[in-house]
Amino acid sequence: MKKLHQILQIALLVYFGAFLIFFIAFDTLGGVFGMEEITSDSMVTITLIGLIIFLAAWGSSYAAYSSLSSQIKKMESETHALKAKIYDFEHPVAPTRPSPRPTTPSPETDQSNIPPRQNIT
Repeated sequence: MKKLHQILQIALLVYFGAFLIFFIAFDTLGGVFGMEEITSDSMVTITLIGLIIFLAAWGSSYAAYSSLSSQIKKMESETHALKAKIYDFEHPVAPTRPSPRPTTPSPETDQSNIPPRQNIT
């Protein structure tokens, strides 16, 4: 994709460069191509062809950029995964004992002054 982008940019440069030279030397080159004067139809055609080449070059550059960006993101995620594995190998987790359950105070051993709740029917 990068090669296509370079070729399209060179084609765009050559296209507009050739027409720049053609229009500068129109007095001598116009008769060679059978053009006595420049019409609006010929200018619109030349400009539209240049626009199409420009859009193709721009599209190929966008495609090349997005493919390179996706490759970079993929490599970064692989790097992060490898760093995490290395960290896990360097810092192994020691087996831990299960923590004892937190005990809830039973109502009988409650030290507060509030009497236990009684259901009244």
